[in-house]
Amino acid sequence: MAEHDEHSALLGVHHNGRRHSRLQHGNEDADSFARSHVTKDEQKLSETAIGERLPYNDYTTIDWLHDLVKDSYRLRFIHSRKGLRFKLISLFDEASGWIAAALIGTLTACVAFVVDVTEATVSDWKLGYCQRNPFLNRDACCEDKTPFFAQGGVETGVDCRGFHEWSNSYVPSFAIYVGLALVFGVVSSTATMFTKRSLPSTSPGTGKENQYGSPPEPVASGKSMYMAAGSGIPEIKTILSGFVIPNFLDFKVLFVKGFGAVFAVATGMCLGKEGPFVHISTCVGYLVAKNFPKYRDNGRKMREILSAACAAGLSVAFGAPIGGVLFSYEEISTYFPRKVLWRAFLCSLTAAMVLRALNPTGTGKLVLFETHYGTSYNPVHYLVFVLLGVAGGIFGGLFCRLNFLWSKWFRSFALIKQNPVFEVFLVVLATTLLQYPNPLIREPGDVVIKNLLVDCRDDASQKTWVCQQESANSGTYLGFLAYGTATKLVLTIITFGIKVPSGVIIPALDAGALFGRLVGQAVPSISPGIFAMVGAAAFLAGVSRMTISLCVIMFELTGELEYILPHMIAILVAKWVADALGKESVYDLAQNILGHPFLDPEHAIAAVQHQDARVEELIPPQQTMDEITVVVPKSNCVSVDLLRKKLSQLQARGLMDAGLVLVQSTSIGNICQGYLSESELEFGLNELATSFPERTEVRLLGQAPDEEEGKLDLSPFVDRTPITVCASAPMEYAVEMFGKLGLRYLMVTEEGTGALVGVIIKKRLVGYLEGLGHAE
Repeated sequence: MAEHDEHSALLGVHHNGRRHSRLQHGNEDADSFARSHVTKDEQKLSETAIGERLPYNDYTTIDWLHDLVKDSYRLRFIHSRKGLRFKLISLFDEASGWIAAALIGTLTACVAFVVDVTEATVSDWKLGYCQRNPFLNRDACCEDKTPFFAQGGVETGVDCRGFHEWSNSYVPSFAIYVGLALVFGVVSSTATMFTKRSLPSTSPGTGKENQYGSPPEPVASGKSMYMAAGSGIPEIKTILSGFVIPNFLDFKVLFVKGFGAVFAVATGMCLGKEGPFVHISTCVGYLVAKNFPKYRDNGRKMREILSAACAAGLSVAFGAPIGGVLFSYEEISTYFPRKVLWRAFLCSLTAAMVLRALNPTGTGKLVLFETHYGTSYNPVHYLVFVLLGVAGGIFGGLFCRLNFLWSKWFRSFALIKQNPVFEVFLVVLATTLLQYPNPLIREPGDVVIKNLLVDCRDDASQKTWVCQQESANSGTYLGFLAYGTATKLVLTIITFGIKVPSGVIIPALDAGALFGRLVGQAVPSISPGIFAMVGAAAFLAGVSRMTISLCVIMFELTGELEYILPHMIAILVAKWVADALGKESVYDLAQNILGHPFLDPEHAIAAVQHQDARVEELIPPQQTMDEITVVVPKSNCVSVDLLRKKLSQLQARGLMDAGLVLVQSTSIGNICQGYLSESELEFGLNELATSFPERTEVRLLGQAPDEEEGKLDLSPFVDRTPITVCASAPMEYAVEMFGKLGLRYLMVTEEGTGALVGVIIKKRLVGYLEGLGHAE
């Protein structure tokens, strides 16, 4: 079987007329060059009305319909051949999705194991080191909780003699803690700086007449992006919606993400590695999937396997394989058909199985914060769960709004904007100074949650600092709980968005657990750990607006099936309250700050339903339409000089996924005959045209006659069946067509005549919707 890769021939040996004649009369140099740039799967589409395409450029949107048809041609070709060999090839093709999912889960678990073990050790270095092996963390040193083995020691982490603290005095210990945290923060942020990338503009604006009147900015002036910074979830949502972010899933970013997350979490800042794990798993998914031709050469298929890979990220982060699948479905993916659900299930399952076998925590269990509360709740406690939900919603609403305002204000200063490492230095300094005096929040975020969920009625927990304070009824302890809650809110607001790998899940859980434990002090006859657990879920729901997936994650995280109802109550109330304060979650607001053209169909429909708008509002200004329209004569050929002028005008706009509308004049107006994307036009003029005479003509439509020679033929790249919509149609039509069909562009025609009056690209619709949001 011929391999379907990007080096396959563009012009196959067909004996059915059009393509065969082009081989005879075309330019051999141009044909040879084209063969190295277009996949063989795309060749099959050259004879169809949708045309063939080059691989997607960086920072463009994919064409979901085109990729669907391309995959259909590939499937028909594979299943059309007879014989045992081709039957086996067909079976392998069908199983390749399952194979890829299993590989992704396995490799993601291996990366997570390395990050978990390394982070635990580096984090404990702020307090001391293990005398018998400095590369062991405190639990492994004191309780023999080492990877690959699950053993129980006789010493505890509090009274461990094997773990040597830097000093027995408060001030030297404090100074070493702060100093090492600052070093770790600078190391993490410096590593993140190596993933900086300049990106072009993302939006053409909203249709103002003079928007293109000013001189065009350079393409690279759109913005700068640090690929390994943050959680990566907003960017992954953008990619899965059909957008191409260059290099975001490369191995370099994966390595820096893992390395940076180790040192960022080790600082003790209000961030977690759980969000970055989703980015890491998606990187692994991309690196694995690109070895399978059907995923590498098809943007739609690639996004199917990336959706499955996202599930593995949360599976290894929390030991929650089912929650990981639901998280990918509810929070991340735009396109999630049933087969993706099945493969996400396998990917998440494989990741959890391998991570449990590797045993990074040394407990031999998948559940991270296993609890066994000896008491149950009564109906009267529902009121407390509602209270926790209200508090979580207020926390989430305040956090989302204040973090957005902080990011816009503080990072607008030149000193901070131009020196992101300095910002990290300041945040680490503030964090250590505020958190170290409070024993409850001195530890890393996951340890904080583990300590707050303890049940003091359990004999094994009696020696913990939390239980000792609660048994003494210490007023100072209540102050620590209240102080910790407020500190986590303030520090998380200023931390989220700094240039290190970081997530917001663990800080939200910390704040909720602190508040819930505080509330639990006033509720007798029931363990306060129950309210810490429910409060953690409520606060995270307020921040992220997750519901079903969060509920499942919480009972997988703690192993407490009995408390599903309290979780459901608190999560739902938190979402209602947070939505009342602001409809956008923290990831939605991060999308706005980052400026990626992400189209959320639900939010988009909700926005336009209040406008009574028509599609004609999206039609570009007349100047733009004149620049992107080519009137093709009856000969179906135009001069190369005209196309070069059009290309320069497209490039000046800096959008990279625009194109030319091909029309022919009739008595009723210009009728659309096709659409030629900018990337294919640039390839034809800058690469293929060099093999033709300088003043050659270019064929854009129709079939070349047998006697035609010396003309550049770009008609195979023309989409002759673009989707159209009437200019007077409701705006909801355009939103649904772009959102549900995954369109890259949409032709707008005049009511009654069908004449072309405009063309809308996806980025234009996104810009219009952003304008509605700012107006509100």
